[in-house]
Amino acid sequence: MREGWSRLACYLPILLITLLVGCETTATTDQAVHYGPFYTPRNFAGESALPVDFRRVLVLPLSVGRVASPETGKTLDPLLLAALQEQQRFEVVALSREECLWWFGREEFTSTEALPHGFFDKLAARYAIDGVLFVDLTHYRADRPQAIGLRAKLATIREIRLIWNFDEIISADNPAVANSVRRQFLKTDRGNQPMDLSLAALRSPSRFAAFAAGEMFRTLPPR
Repeated sequence: MREGWSRLACYLPILLITLLVGCETTATTDQAVHYGPFYTPRNFAGESALPVDFRRVLVLPLSVGRVASPETGKTLDPLLLAALQEQQRFEVVALSREECLWWFGREEFTSTEALPHGFFDKLAARYAIDGVLFVDLTHYRADRPQAIGLRAKLATIREIRLIWNFDEIISADNPAVANSVRRQFLKTDRGNQPMDLSLAALRSPSRFAAFAAGEMFRTLPPR
């Protein structure tokens, strides 16, 4: 009996230190969620405001190229659309991968390649749009720490000019990004869940992608 108590006494200091370190780490993490630092996009440019007659935009399927699988592109497409619609800058029309394949023989186009002859004219005639939005996936890591690279360009249909572009890699190994992800989903989850699920956002590829898309589209020119 005494031998058992002696062994327990030896391990108690280790257990106490582990608990204290864990509590301190949690407290530090929670404090960072509320006070930062927080992520702010930097590599973007755009006009001071959207043109008055710029009301309806066609969004092309996300171009994943060799960065990720076609299945990943199909999964991310609706997340990008939801994040864009949330900004309420203009009416959003989505070009599906099936429609893109039907019209042009391909499911996606990058924002940097030469486009087929009459590309914008066909889209304008079919969908009565004022602009086209291209989004490319330039980097993708679904495992922790998650990272996603997004490049986007918004062009007018009439005179074919760029009015906004964005190009950044957003990675969870940046403390500012991790804090921002947790802060966003802490607010989202607290209203519906009995526990803090914000840490889970750093383990969920879909949530992380939704965060990145939201941060990107917040940099669009205002209406």
